[in-house]
Amino acid sequence: MEYISSVFNALFFNPILNLLVGFYKLFTLIKLPGAFGFSIIALTLFVRLLLHPFFKQQMDTAKKMQDIKPHLDKLNDKHKKDPKKLQEEQMKLYQQAGINPASGCLFMIIQMPVFIALYQVLGKFLEGHMVKTVLEINKALYFSFLKFKTIDPWFFGINLVTTPEKAGSVFYYLVPVITALLQYLQVQSSTPMVSPVKVDDSKGSASAKTSADEAKKNDGGDFQKAMNTQMKYIFPLMIGWFSMRMPIGLSLYWNIFSLFSIIQYKQINKKKANNK
Repeated sequence: MEYISSVFNALFFNPILNLLVGFYKLFTLIKLPGAFGFSIIALTLFVRLLLHPFFKQQMDTAKKMQDIKPHLDKLNDKHKKDPKKLQEEQMKLYQQAGINPASGCLFMIIQMPVFIALYQVLGKFLEGHMVKTVLEINKALYFSFLKFKTIDPWFFGINLVTTPEKAGSVFYYLVPVITALLQYLQVQSSTPMVSPVKVDDSKGSASAKTSADEAKKNDGGDFQKAMNTQMKYIFPLMIGWFSMRMPIGLSLYWNIFSLFSIIQYKQINKKKANNK
């Protein structure tokens, strides 16, 4: 366990820690107000840009999965009594579409250590024991010129170390609301739009009724869609609730990450719409 922790610190925690301190020293040098807050923003954007290739690949895979979903549904109906044959046909379809089913999980695995390290780094700065924290951080810095004596936690009138719950101010209570709203917008922007099923009236009322029943079945019976709908509302509320008890600095990181994700989702979706 100690070996795993050492490897994690060497590969993820220490590099991110040094980046954050590097940004802070730079912004302090140019006397930028709220240097620590801007350091969190800069680090978040840097990590987001670093992971953008994985993010884009994940989006492309999701789009391809959406495109072949009608074919997957047909295969499920055709081979529902033969799981082995169904799996073989699904793999053929994935190969034809250029999809690696494990790619989504792979990219999540790649991203998770970075997210965890970033969260831990910010938590180390914001844990409240400033003297002890500064000593520990200075030991992990690569260069002596990065060492510092103290950090100013204020960012445009907001104490990044405290939590909205402890602050007890209406102004601070806006942070969880904004966090939940941005998370909702991120989930909404990442959810693919499903085109409505058109019913051809020329085929008669019986055919129209059958098509309508199938559309209704696909809408209501799709477990994945129901799950996405619940996550669209439940997950943002959970994040907003957690941010009530998290230091504002961590909420700042989360909000910048969400905002940047929303922008990237919209850009990618816009490019796909133009290519159609």
